[in-house]
Amino acid sequence: MLFRQLFDPQSSTYSYLLADSTTREAVLIDPVYEQVRRDAALLAELNLKLVYTLETHVHADHVTGAWMFRHRHGSEIALSGDSGAEGADRLLHHGDRIPFGGRELLVRATPGHTAGCLTYVLDNEGMAFTGDCLLIRGCGRTDFQGGDPNQLYASVHTQIFTLPEDCLLYPGHDYRGLTVTSVGEEKSFNPRLGGQLSQSDFAGYMANLGLDHPKKMDVAVPANLLCGRPQDDHLPEDEPTWAPLTYTFAGIWEVQPQWLEEHLNAAQILDVREADEFDGPLGRIPGAKLIPLGSLAERTSELRPDRPVIAVCRAGGRSAQATTILRRAGFGQVANLAGGMLRWRAQRCVVEGGRD
Repeated sequence: MLFRQLFDPQSSTYSYLLADSTTREAVLIDPVYEQVRRDAALLAELNLKLVYTLETHVHADHVTGAWMFRHRHGSEIALSGDSGAEGADRLLHHGDRIPFGGRELLVRATPGHTAGCLTYVLDNEGMAFTGDCLLIRGCGRTDFQGGDPNQLYASVHTQIFTLPEDCLLYPGHDYRGLTVTSVGEEKSFNPRLGGQLSQSDFAGYMANLGLDHPKKMDVAVPANLLCGRPQDDHLPEDEPTWAPLTYTFAGIWEVQPQWLEEHLNAAQILDVREADEFDGPLGRIPGAKLIPLGSLAERTSELRPDRPVIAVCRAGGRSAQATTILRRAGFGQVANLAGGMLRWRAQRCVVEGGRD
């Protein structure tokens, strides 16, 4: 099985990608709207087909990317039938199973943080995804969205602490950079729910937290009750239209050699190799301007900010860094030539200089 833990720094949210290595079918738990482009790039690079987005609960601190994934990639939306949300393809209940290829996640109802909280347990009980029900040495609050401390205590003790001691637990958030815990650890060391703490101890603890409501709650909850569907189905206009670009998981926009060869006059071609490489055996793209990467930051004024720029180097690494430098300098239309001059020559695109 393939597994990736993904992080949204703005909301400190963890999203989780699981996939069957044979069939390439995947599920994504708790996708974040602002990270849809990043996560879609990872799916493409790993050659995965997203079959489900799964929510652990209706979030109050970020908007889900579920609707956007369904719109762009055809995945189905699944979340708790007790969540009150509309627009899901599948409403889940305790005991349901979510298949992806030859693997599956088992649904355990774990209300208490909200009325519709779910924990997803992998088929071999080797890992579980607890959302905000159980955090690393903590738990989610219980003072809004139908939360109840007595219910949360019962959920953790009957549905999570009954898993094997070595079952890895992956939370919906962490604000200290912690990534994973285990059933055994939390049973022993969780200061709210572990050890000999009773249900009344826990209820008293939670009643006196005195927390402010999440900053994005008034935006996030209504949006998530619609599974992240934008108002009036209005899609964000943030995709570049000047070229057929691909966004990589590394955060770089790329263009393919074939398109560039057919549109050599559509952009400024910036070659960031050294001079001896520019005049070397790989040759250069006709019309390319040479500015070595080491001097680019001081020479950006030699490029026109009102025209797209495509950066190129030997294999695409230095030119990827060049796109970052240009964006920091205020250039809006920037892309990297995928594969650099090596791919350009391999696809027999036109060159100046060089030799076979």
